[in-house]
Amino acid sequence: MKRFSRLFVVGLMALTAALVVLGLFWKRPDGSTTWTYEIVNTFDHDPNAFTQGLIFAEGVLYEGTGLNGRSELRKVELKTGRVLQRHKLPDRFFGEGITIFEDRIIQLTYKSKVGFVYDKDTFEQLEQFEYPTEGWGLTHDGRHLIMSDGTPMLYFLDPRTFRRVRKIMVLETDEAVWGVNELEYIDGQIYANIWPGDRIVRIDPETGQIIGWIDCQGIFADRDSNNEIDVFNGIAHDPATGRLFVTGKCWPKLFEIKLVPARRR
Repeated sequence: MKRFSRLFVVGLMALTAALVVLGLFWKRPDGSTTWTYEIVNTFDHDPNAFTQGLIFAEGVLYEGTGLNGRSELRKVELKTGRVLQRHKLPDRFFGEGITIFEDRIIQLTYKSKVGFVYDKDTFEQLEQFEYPTEGWGLTHDGRHLIMSDGTPMLYFLDPRTFRRVRKIMVLETDEAVWGVNELEYIDGQIYANIWPGDRIVRIDPETGQIIGWIDCQGIFADRDSNNEIDVFNGIAHDPATGRLFVTGKCWPKLFEIKLVPARRR
């Protein structure tokens, strides 16, 4: 009987420990997981950059900025925030999301329904293409471009012809999620800023269902010090190291963050 009691107690302790570990992950009613963040590093960021697209590749950042008359494609030094290379869009275009596919950079515009293709090294414009919606965020999964337009829809495009291959609706259970903005494809999932607000959503690219939410509230506490500072926007991932970078429109700081599970309250 004593042997049975000891085994029971040991088993109960193991079960309790497992439940504690699982309890660290806050499961929403729909089954998705909620995460928060820890700041690992803070870098300078140009406060004049109205960030619309952000990529980390080969040790540097590539950034697409917005606003008519101020829209650019940029290559940026991570540690200092210094702009190493830039291409200014004509004033009539409001720049939006960018992605790098092979040796080309692709950039959307907001309401003009026109996108641009550049040589990655020289920023020379190679071609332009059209699409029927607004342009918001852009990323790719290695086969297709993935584009958002502020609605719950994500569009998968052929990276050469820019023809639409398929589309999915971003859903939390059966409810459509609006404001899907800047995109980054990370380890088989689509990460997206949700406009407006300080949240990133993780999306299953096959079904559109939400896998998890990342709550970044409070990441930049001094945003009220500058009237031009705008919303949280910009996600970049370093696939070589797993580092994750985030910033916002006209934020003077860019943050490297680590995701941590949100605790139950």
